[in-house]
Amino acid sequence: MYIQLSFVAADLAALRFRFTRRELATLASLKVNVSHRIACANTIRTLVQRAVTMPPKRGESVELTTEYEDFMEKLSDYHDKRGTVLEREPKVGVRRVDLSKLYKRVVEEGGYDLCSDTKAKPLMWRRFAEEFVGKNPYTAAQAFQIKNVYYKNLCAYEISTHWEKEPPPKEILEEVTAKGGNVMGRTLENYVKPPTKEEMNLGGEKEGSDASPEQKTTPKVEKSDEVDDPGSAAGRTTRGLRQQPPQRQLFAPGTARETRGTAAASPTPGGTSNTNGSGTYTSLPNGSSSAAASSTLASYEPSQSYPLSLKPVITPANNPDHYRQQLKRKAETAMGPLAKKYKNIMLPGTGFIGPNIYVRAQLALQSGIEEEEQYALHHLVKISHERGDKYRFDQFPGLAEALIKKCLCVSTLFYDVDWDLSYDYSTMDADDETLDGLRGTPDVVRKLRNMIPHVTDDGMADPAFTSQLNRVLEAGLILRNMALQPENAKYLVSIPTTRDYLAIVLNLPQHPGIIELQHYALETAEQILVWCDLGPRDALYQALITQLYSEDRVAITIALRTIARIAMNLPGPKRLDDVPAEVLRKIQRWLLLEDEELRGAGLDFLFQFTSSADNVAILLRPLEEPEALTRQLSRLLLSGAKEVPRKDGQPSRKDEEEDDRTLHPIPRLSKSVIHLLLQIEEPERSSEWLRMLFAPSPVSEMTQISLWQAYQATFAPFNNERRAHLVAGEFIKNVSLTFGGATAQVSGGGKYVIRGIRARGMVIEGGLLKDGKKGAKLGKCRWMVGGMVRPGEMMAERETECGEWFRRDGSLEEHIMTEHLGLPRLPVARVKAEDVVDSMEIDSTLPTSRPSSAMALGSAHASRVGTPVATKPTGFDYAAADQTLYRCRWAGSCHRTTLDFDNDGLVSRTTLFARHVRTHLPDPETEESKHNLTAEEAKKVVRGDKIVLQSLVDEKNDAAGVALSAALVMRNLAKFMPVSLSTTPAMPVEAGHGDLATKVPLNDVKAAKDVDGGLMAKVFDEEVIERLMWAMTHCKPMHSYVGNILRAITRGGEGG
Repeated sequence: MYIQLSFVAADLAALRFRFTRRELATLASLKVNVSHRIACANTIRTLVQRAVTMPPKRGESVELTTEYEDFMEKLSDYHDKRGTVLEREPKVGVRRVDLSKLYKRVVEEGGYDLCSDTKAKPLMWRRFAEEFVGKNPYTAAQAFQIKNVYYKNLCAYEISTHWEKEPPPKEILEEVTAKGGNVMGRTLENYVKPPTKEEMNLGGEKEGSDASPEQKTTPKVEKSDEVDDPGSAAGRTTRGLRQQPPQRQLFAPGTARETRGTAAASPTPGGTSNTNGSGTYTSLPNGSSSAAASSTLASYEPSQSYPLSLKPVITPANNPDHYRQQLKRKAETAMGPLAKKYKNIMLPGTGFIGPNIYVRAQLALQSGIEEEEQYALHHLVKISHERGDKYRFDQFPGLAEALIKKCLCVSTLFYDVDWDLSYDYSTMDADDETLDGLRGTPDVVRKLRNMIPHVTDDGMADPAFTSQLNRVLEAGLILRNMALQPENAKYLVSIPTTRDYLAIVLNLPQHPGIIELQHYALETAEQILVWCDLGPRDALYQALITQLYSEDRVAITIALRTIARIAMNLPGPKRLDDVPAEVLRKIQRWLLLEDEELRGAGLDFLFQFTSSADNVAILLRPLEEPEALTRQLSRLLLSGAKEVPRKDGQPSRKDEEEDDRTLHPIPRLSKSVIHLLLQIEEPERSSEWLRMLFAPSPVSEMTQISLWQAYQATFAPFNNERRAHLVAGEFIKNVSLTFGGATAQVSGGGKYVIRGIRARGMVIEGGLLKDGKKGAKLGKCRWMVGGMVRPGEMMAERETECGEWFRRDGSLEEHIMTEHLGLPRLPVARVKAEDVVDSMEIDSTLPTSRPSSAMALGSAHASRVGTPVATKPTGFDYAAADQTLYRCRWAGSCHRTTLDFDNDGLVSRTTLFARHVRTHLPDPETEESKHNLTAEEAKKVVRGDKIVLQSLVDEKNDAAGVALSAALVMRNLAKFMPVSLSTTPAMPVEAGHGDLATKVPLNDVKAAKDVDGGLMAKVFDEEVIERLMWAMTHCKPMHSYVGNILRAITRGGEGG
């Protein structure tokens, strides 16, 4: 049988605020079997108990029922009559306490005194705190707060209403602390307020007593009427107040010391007990009590004070983020439902800061509004100047086109025209105001000159004219700044209208307001035309040529540089055509000016112009005196050079001391010299090696390990039983024996060093070598060889000198020809006298006084192991070597190749190249001794100073500046010098200028050379040759360039 328990929900309707909706629905729909009635009852009882005992939720207020309101009205009237203050809804933690329910619960448990009894009902107030507040980490502290709420508001009401007794006065109830119990037995006579800490210290009571606050403040009813002595054992077992301890007396010398038991057993004289059990003492006859009290007061020290752990007060100054978050939370709380719905959605016109300044400026410029254009151009000028290296046109499409369009507006200031850019083939030729935006406009200058000009030479400019001109100037300046970056220059080249803009600006009428704009246009053209080729009929090319007729020095200089750089970065040669003769004459006159910038621009133009063979004749033909040009160029070879005196005499003592301090690397000997040393036995061998490579120096030192490693590297490959070398200890001792001032020491850094020797800068013989001479100098191979170095983690190739030292007997030359150049050799049977002897003269005679060289080995040459052996003469096959290109790499300063040597096929190129290599090598001792002077002759020689000229050089120590440009122009003139000016096609000559060259038949080249010595002899006369030789002799940076000029002069021009 099943029954419906719907009555459960009805009976619990008063407790519905304690249940959730799901629990009420479960109770209303619960169907149980009669046999399960007990289980249902238990379940309902559990739910009811949980509903009754469950604390209210956080922040939930007290339920205002009729019963609660009646109780609070009675309680309020009671407090008004008693004269106390009622707290209607006291708060403990985060909960509001219902005084009506708290009163009922305490009364059910037996009242305030019973709940406060820790033995009868221990931890009862803690249970109340868990019931009314909820269990949490602060329940222990909240238990006393619950007790205090009841004590202040309900304790007197309980005594009057429930127990129907007279409550204690408010002076000993509501106005004192809630500590202790037994409130109903508290009266004004038996209640003593608890003393303060100061009073307790003065009275001798311990601050940390074990007695509870209830035992100190609240008296309890004694079980017997007997009065116990304060010091008796029975007194200690009572539940009353603790007896006052005896006054402590200070120890006085001469008095007997009493034991603790004796002191406790003897009562204090005159001591009596009052009603509450506290003992009082009378003063002793001799005043010992007052003396003890005075001593206690004199020795009183206050308790140690500890610093308070304070938290800083949050203010807008020290924590502004707190207030920002607080305002944000308030704003979110005040948001309406629509605002909350679109909280994270950016609505139109809200929350968007807009584009950056780059996009803003571009859009403002494209708008065409005057104020917007001023704003845009102002910022773009600053951006292009400060961030020109990172501001690129390809990142902002349309910006370059907008700037060019703005610059084209300058035409409207001087002509009645408003240019229209067309990108449609059908409308490009509609009228003269249309420009081709796809391919550029070839006849843009013609269209400009067909327009009606405005009157602009009256000196008056209205505000509109000035404002428009200023905006155009700013646009031109932006293009100029942006074009300085190569990527932007390439981008401008790809826009066809760029050249139209430049051509229009350079062809505007003369006006002081556009001079600055024309300079911007020229500088822009200088940067972009290196990536673009112009034909002789191009409007921009003709505009640049026109600038050379102006009187503006800046415009002339920039125009010359721009024309010289046309198509510079494009592959293939570039020829400048249709340059008027008057311009060429102007350039010659500009070279006479003391203006280095104008000279440099003119020489750059001439170098590019003379790069074509036909242009050399075109250049020389209009000149009245062609030799005047080369004379001026020869003077410029030493432009900017400074004289540096150098003494050729013996080095002074100061120079020798400085040389002693110079750190040289330890020299490396060649195999041929090492084999000569191996013929000497140890320890003389190591001593000879040390004397050759090292010199005594009292201020120098070197580590023992580096010296030993150098010795090992020299002789270790040849170490065997017959040629055993010294061990490390014997070698170090031999160093001190070889150099008397050398000693082995330990440096300050803990390194083992040899002090008193240094590595030589020049290796000399010590006199023990076979066929050697003491003090003879060895020659160093300075041929540059490639080597791999490891800078960091990357492998790189770096050229270094070979660095081996040879005797001056031809072995160094043999080493270069064989090891570095790898010249092929002739078979022994084919060796002839011409191949054996290398004479600087072109003949086949065998000089007897000249020693054999490496190119023509004599009766002895270095074998594979370096030991001189007798053999038949061998030589090199120079004819076969002509099939290979050889380059001189001596000391890294010479770069000549076999192609630089030609003698009309009379001698092999490689033979002449080998003679050139020999010029770098030191002379043999036999040749050098011929020119040595005796002591008497040396005294008669007057030593002078040799003047050395140092011209401008770049970071690679190569020639630079005007001197280099002049040398390159002279090289082109000598290389492409025609036989006669009349042998080249005639060019149009302006009126008043005839052909000054000598007329000879076109097919008679020999006759042309015989006329006054030929054109080459006329242009490069003796004065020019003398200056060339002077520059080559005294100015080392110009040596190779002047040499190329002289070789071209020798070949006779015409590209020979």
